[in-house]
Amino acid sequence: MQMQRVFKFALPFLKGSLVRQIVIGLVLGTALGLTWPDAAADAGILGTLFVSALKGVAPVLVFMLVMSAIANQQVAGAVHMKPIIALYLFGTFLASMIAVAASLLFPSTLALQVTDAAVSAPGGIAEVVRNLLLQAVDNPVHALGNANYIGILVWAVAMGVVLRSAKEETREVLSDAASAVSFIVRIVIRFAPFGVFGIVASTIAETGFDAFAGYVKVLAVLVGTMAFLALVVNPFLVWLCTHENPYPLTLMTLRDSGVPAFFTRSSAANIPVNLGICRRLGLPESTFSISIPVGATINAQGAAITITVLTLAGVTTLGIPVDLFTAVLLSFATAVCAAGAAGVPGGSLMLIPLACGLFGVDQNAAMQVVAVGFIIGVIQDSCETALNSSTDVLFTAAACRRAERLAAGETAEPRARKTA
Repeated sequence: MQMQRVFKFALPFLKGSLVRQIVIGLVLGTALGLTWPDAAADAGILGTLFVSALKGVAPVLVFMLVMSAIANQQVAGAVHMKPIIALYLFGTFLASMIAVAASLLFPSTLALQVTDAAVSAPGGIAEVVRNLLLQAVDNPVHALGNANYIGILVWAVAMGVVLRSAKEETREVLSDAASAVSFIVRIVIRFAPFGVFGIVASTIAETGFDAFAGYVKVLAVLVGTMAFLALVVNPFLVWLCTHENPYPLTLMTLRDSGVPAFFTRSSAANIPVNLGICRRLGLPESTFSISIPVGATINAQGAAITITVLTLAGVTTLGIPVDLFTAVLLSFATAVCAAGAAGVPGGSLMLIPLACGLFGVDQNAAMQVVAVGFIIGVIQDSCETALNSSTDVLFTAAACRRAERLAAGETAEPRARKTA
């Protein structure tokens, strides 16, 4: 009852258009920075408060979401689910690898306010592995308190696996707790326009428009990588499954699923749209009734690209070298983390500190990278959601058509033997 009153009180605040509000924050922050630099510098406190709130809620969010998702995920026994899950996971890992390549080919920098303590770059592969193992076995309370995202992830996965066999009531409590944390994150994110206003105003007052040149470039890398995945890589994966021209199905899913997701900016909100598309395609309901909701959780190509590109932009800004081993490790960690991204606008940005931790970047610098993500999020988050949601339908349809092709081949083979 008390929770219902909280939701009822906060609903009008949460229903406003976040995109419109962030655009207004960008415009007003730019105007203030150009016309009244002294006041713009003082407005930076809004950005500081917003970043601090993100730092406070992010560790708990990662822990609860990952643990709840693993404990409550039930996908065994569904028709065609194994190839769909394989496509989801492999596609997300491939997206992260391609994002690493794009970031190294087109390096971007960001305007970050850093100190000498902002980074302690690892000295080599052995030190990277050593630091990773030490972070992984950290005390869970200490990991949460000090934002050790590697330790948080390890404990969340371990607890989630163990709690898969818990009573249904226990798993429901975990789900409710994850929903409660996600609700708090939604409230924090609703203050993004004020944070963006303060960040933009203070940045322009101090550096002018030079700082935003890097934002344009990093946004171009983000959107370009997502377009490459949507129009080249995913169609190739579909062709491997169906041995048919993949573009009619690809373009249809981008139009019918990607466009609505672009404007709603929520894979969860787009689930009914995707279910309707699957019914129209004549896919088995025993498959898509599970694969579409699961895809909205673990199929996260766009999130993997966002986390990887922004992390490497921050790493490049700090002058940290990226070797092959760390790049592969980043791709793997990003793919795992992207599957646990919150299903709210800007949810993937909350996992950037975890990826930054692989390079020894401290939380202050990492959360500044997150704030940059909110500045470009008007376009980035819409494109990310469109890619994620349309791919849910695309991979589901591809796996079902693959099953039909294999079934037809098995039927034709006995007939051929009989005729011979």
